[in-house]
Amino acid sequence: MIDKNYITSGRNTIIHKNKKIDLLIVNGIHPVVVVSNVGMGLYTGIIPKKRSEAKKAYQEVVDVSMAEVFGEEKTLIFVQALDNKEYKIDYSKIGSANFIKVHQENYI
Repeated sequence: MIDKNYITSGRNTIIHKNKKIDLLIVNGIHPVVVVSNVGMGLYTGIIPKKRSEAKKAYQEVVDVSMAEVFGEEKTLIFVQALDNKEYKIDYSKIGSANFIKVHQENYI
């Protein structure tokens, strides 16, 4: 069993577990989002093709369409980040200020 740096909860929530590893959330053809220990944003770098490449860069690729994550592309994803905030990624609002938005300030 591979140890993951995130947990999935429900049908559209990802919980970030490890502050040393950044999560790269891939959702089909949509922009890639990076989750770090200080928050979230758009990822502009190169997505690692292999798990070993990602590990060397202290990253983990989370493809939401994979069966072990959600099994399909999502329009709305919630991410509980390590900065004590829950973010909402709304893929129907790409390019606007509401694409990545704080959903809850303190989720714990």
